[in-house]
Amino acid sequence: MRFIEHCARSQATFGNPHENVHLWLDEFAGKPPHGMRHRRFRHHEAGIQEVQQMWGTEAAQAARQHIEDDLSQEGWKPSDPFPKNEKDYVRLGFF
Repeated sequence: MRFIEHCARSQATFGNPHENVHLWLDEFAGKPPHGMRHRRFRHHEAGIQEVQQMWGTEAAQAARQHIEDDLSQEGWKPSDPFPKNEKDYVRLGFF
């Protein structure tokens, strides 16, 4: 999902686009050597906890929505395990 789509979903769900959250989650996107493999760094429960510490509970909910949307593009379903951290993200076979 693109930045603008993540922001639109957050606006519709939370009444706030949470641009800072989406920019932070995707900070390494497209940058060598990561490309789309940037998700392993922050697209997990530990990343959500960092967002909560920086910007609060609603921001953490927006982060979870962002991550679930991105994981869904990789075939993840809500009934599947949610990655706990970078190591778990890789162990689950996302990268």
